[in-house]
Amino acid sequence: MARYSRGAGKAVKSAMRRRKRGTLKSGRSRKRVTSRKQAVAIGLSEARKKGAKVPRRARRGGRRKRS
Repeated sequence: MARYSRGAGKAVKSAMRRRKRGTLKSGRSRKRVTSRKQAVAIGLSEARKKGAKVPRRARRGGRRKRS
């Protein structure tokens, strides 16, 4: 079973192209994105919003200690 749908791949491809052209902007600050990793992350995020099959985002922070 594929982890990512075809639609997710298209969204990432689109984000990478926009990065190459210099038109890809980041979230709130709207700064120009130059990092490939950031472009992939933005593409996956956009795919998620459209409802494509994309694994959930990794949780931030480590495991919490149980008392």
